Amino acid sequence: MAEHPINVAGYKDVVTGEREAPTEPGAAQVRAASAPELKSLLSVVVGTLVVAALYLGREVLIPITLAVMLSFVLSPLVNLLQRLRLWRAPAVIATVLAALAILGLIGTVIGSQAAALTADAPRYVATIEAKVESLQGFATGKMKALTKSLGGARPPAATGAPAPTLAATGSAARRPVPVQVVGNEASPFALARTVLAPIMGPLETTILVLIVAIFVLMQKEDLRDRFIRLFGSNDLHRTTRAINDAGERLSRYFLSQLAVNTCFGIVIGLGLWAIGVPSPAMWGLLAGLLRFVPYIGPLLAAIAPAALAAAVDPGWAMAVEVAVLFLIVEPFTGYVVEPLLYGHSTGLSPVSVIVSAIFWTWVWGPMGLIMSTPLTLCLVVMGRHVKSLEFFDVLLGDRPALTPVESFYQRILADNPDEALAQAEALLADRPLADYYDEVVLQGLKLAVEDQARGTIDRPRAVQMTRSMLAVIEDLDDHVDVPADDAPARIADADAPRTACVAGRGPFDDAVATMLSQLLRQRGVSARTIRHRQVSREAIASLDLSDVAVITVSYLELTGSPAELRYLLRRLRQRAPQARIVVGLWPEGEAVLSDAAIQQMVGGDLYVTTLRAAVDGVLQLGRSERLQSA
Repeated sequence: MAEHPINVAGYKDVVTGEREAPTEPGAAQVRAASAPELKSLLSVVVGTLVVAALYLGREVLIPITLAVMLSFVLSPLVNLLQRLRLWRAPAVIATVLAALAILGLIGTVIGSQAAALTADAPRYVATIEAKVESLQGFATGKMKALTKSLGGARPPAATGAPAPTLAATGSAARRPVPVQVVGNEASPFALARTVLAPIMGPLETTILVLIVAIFVLMQKEDLRDRFIRLFGSNDLHRTTRAINDAGERLSRYFLSQLAVNTCFGIVIGLGLWAIGVPSPAMWGLLAGLLRFVPYIGPLLAAIAPAALAAAVDPGWAMAVEVAVLFLIVEPFTGYVVEPLLYGHSTGLSPVSVIVSAIFWTWVWGPMGLIMSTPLTLCLVVMGRHVKSLEFFDVLLGDRPALTPVESFYQRILADNPDEALAQAEALLADRPLADYYDEVVLQGLKLAVEDQARGTIDRPRAVQMTRSMLAVIEDLDDHVDVPADDAPARIADADAPRTACVAGRGPFDDAVATMLSQLLRQRGVSARTIRHRQVSREAIASLDLSDVAVITVSYLELTGSPAELRYLLRRLRQRAPQARIVVGLWPEGEAVLSDAAIQQMVGGDLYVTTLRAAVDGVLQLGRSERLQSA
């Protein structure tokens, strides 16, 4: 009888997805180390040039980036005015004027409040000086007490040059002092330049940002179409999704952050007013504005009002109350309000926020620190939609870097059953144990089989991995699935068919047979696991299968000729002619023949490809046996 191959195409490579040619038995096919590809080197060069361009062109890029971000903040208001039947140009102008009015109001409030503080500045300085003298006296007293306790030793007298004589002092006093008379030649233009020079730079940047923001808001659709034509005309669907996703995330992030920081400033202002700190409105506005600066903003916002409280109050109670106010409001805002409001909608991991803040501060200075989170968010969104930029999503995004299958395989490969068990418990919170075994463990074992076929996993390593998996399976013995409404009930012990779960020849088949045996026992079936060496030609004669009604045979890596499986089934039938046989070939989808053809070829009463199907098949065969005997 001619043998029919199963999966003659070999295994798929895990990374590239390409199929490899079948290897000879026992031959270790390890890929040779390859030199870096030209594409990888080109990517490094392009990345270096981009970083250099960002650093060298920061004078031009910072205003443009600020304008684009401002357009994201103002775009919802423009859209609202357009829905109210207002043309686009008047809507944009009205929105920009409203933003300028708000900024002017904030500046006016801060200026008036700061001017009010100058009237009491001498009193604040006197209070601070008194507190400094008090601290110096306290420190001096402590030092004297410490010196006295150490034995009253006095510091040695300072040695140096002798004091100058009177004659020498007098001669120095009579020495002429050079005097130079300089005329006042400052013109009005020079005075104006001196006064306006510090504010001309920020003023120019502000005007440039407003002009660019107006043009971006006026021609938003046209700019979007040009961007799509330039970068994504070959895939309009993906490019459009990327742009819409980035716009929605950025708008939601900016508006949420604006709302949170505004509430933060209001609470701080009210708290400072209740404490009695002068100019609470100014400090509340500054607290809300400084909170846009990651990490150091709240600390900077707390220093000035705390120092003012120390200057106002002769004691230290007011300064302590201000510090306590910030220590309560800031953690509550950062760890309670923000997660509830927009949570992980930004899609950034906590580490990426810190790293991006350091990078953008290095490239663009303080403005880079303020814009670090939005800029990194744009990179993550691009990485989720553009294949060549996927590394941004992997490095900076909050999504898991590995799939559950890859994560399980990595933990088993690292011989870390504790982490594998922790992952299993997390996944079993919303899925049955059989689904976890089918969707995660078996798929992870397929990766192990492919690596073993390529020669990257030797036999001792495979045995060690099997021990780790058996440890995880054993720890899951006590797991009880939450019964679903349509889940079949546990069968009675009297109706349960006694089952033997036979492992195949592969090193990972023992783990699969143990999983199947565990699932059957949870359904009330009396099941035991039989290792492959127990059903060999030499040992099967001593195997007792007289009370077994169903035999399951698990093969995870059956490839090429199925003769080995057919001869194993023949030995099992000779040893237990009364038993029904269920054959499980677990790499579902790898066979090139149909299920019916495989079942006819390998024999057996039932052929399955999942553990859930194997459990249902055992129960079905046991039920049919009882009906026939009745």
